[in-house]
Amino acid sequence: MSIKDDVREFLTSRRANVTPEQAGLPTFGDKRRVAGLRREEVALLAGVSADYYTRLERGNLAGVSEQVLEALGRALRLDDAERAHLADLARASSGPVRGSRRTAVSKVRPGVLRILESLATPAYVRNARTDILAANDLAFALYDGILDRDRLPLNVAKFLFLDQRAPGFFLDWETVADDAVAALRAEAGRSPHDKSLTDLVGELATRSEEFRTRWARHNVKYHRTAAKRLHNSLVGDLALTGEAMELPGDGLVIVTYTAEPDSPAAEALRFLANWAITSVPAPQERDAR
Repeated sequence: MSIKDDVREFLTSRRANVTPEQAGLPTFGDKRRVAGLRREEVALLAGVSADYYTRLERGNLAGVSEQVLEALGRALRLDDAERAHLADLARASSGPVRGSRRTAVSKVRPGVLRILESLATPAYVRNARTDILAANDLAFALYDGILDRDRLPLNVAKFLFLDQRAPGFFLDWETVADDAVAALRAEAGRSPHDKSLTDLVGELATRSEEFRTRWARHNVKYHRTAAKRLHNSLVGDLALTGEAMELPGDGLVIVTYTAEPDSPAAEALRFLANWAITSVPAPQERDAR
């Protein structure tokens, strides 16, 4: 899809999500043919003309001021992630600027790897394309054969939508799938010229109806923290909290899983940690293979 198509469908979908009652507009009991707000109602709320808003919704965001974008954000009741996505779409509408054609990072610095190994919780490093590039021993144990040292990177989105094991591992698969697509959609707005990302989206859209359905919703989300229920063949079901810590200078994210103190999940993680110590080869042994 073109940037204009993305702009049009994003604004149309956000407009459909807001009712006149939510926006504080009277309806006088009229019969409405559209879900949510009409274009002229968004224009009224944003303080612009109906013709101007119609032009914006048709995908013409090039050169739009920050003040207008802020007004649209208020009118459409956008959250922080949606406001940032709208700003990204506006920048992309103005054409690529020098240095904007970035590609997802594929290497992890030794210092980041040392941080990863020093963590006492399951942790991995991924890039914006959702490729897991490195993981610590406890993450390998938690991911129960899904993560393989010899087969990294593993793309999380591909695993979710193309691997039959995914619903059995992520017990709240629907929610995890929604969040993953929303994070990819946000990244596509930030990096519309990243060929590796557009290739990934194209492959998933071609091969997965579940992905296509979610992609068409144009939802975006910051992936910072989330409750996760995972199933591990050794310890059963675990209720964990995932935390994402960005490394802006590297274009990477460290994702960790923690459990509530003294919970069954905490005990299960301790068991997995002990199991990993006795079952995973030492680094020098792995290097010798």
